[in-house]
Amino acid sequence: MRKLIFLSLFAIGISVSAFSQQVISSSGTSNPNVGTFDNEIKLNFLNLILLGSFEVGYERFLSESHSLDLQLHINDRFGYNSQNDGKTYKTNSIQSGMNFYFGNKPNGRFHVYPFLKFRFGDYEEPGDGGVTTTDMTAFIIGAGFGYKWEVSEHFAFGPYASIARNFSEAVSDKFASVEPNAGFSLGYRF
Repeated sequence: MRKLIFLSLFAIGISVSAFSQQVISSSGTSNPNVGTFDNEIKLNFLNLILLGSFEVGYERFLSESHSLDLQLHINDRFGYNSQNDGKTYKTNSIQSGMNFYFGNKPNGRFHVYPFLKFRFGDYEEPGDGGVTTTDMTAFIIGAGFGYKWEVSEHFAFGPYASIARNFSEAVSDKFASVEPNAGFSLGYRF
């Protein structure tokens, strides 16, 4: 419970500071196709198609080179483990991070991002004469990198990958302490 309170206060604090800043653009003014925007709503459509995991995010640009990133993951999975043979994930998570953009390409840029994630819910699988349940509640710290193409005034898309460490003994005993993730997001900027 303390972890959830800490994570919520952290996310609220970052959000309040983000909304109090005037914003430029994530790619500057070098591309005439890219407009000035403060916000982006994005969807990881790769994991939606492959895993059935609904990952939606909100990015608030704080300057030309960094942004605040908040995400909600519904039907969150540990890495790319499947839900076949009676195995079921009943997990969700919230994630907060910072994106740091670099490079001067006119149509897109690389970014790196540290993040904090809190996953909650259960993992069920057939066991000895019944169903075995694992509590997936975990506090997770990680980092990732990606690339975003900014091809029009309002749309950006690109791949990303991350690696994270969870701090739950139950999850580490069942799966592993380190969790990889990747995706391909499509974002609408306004």
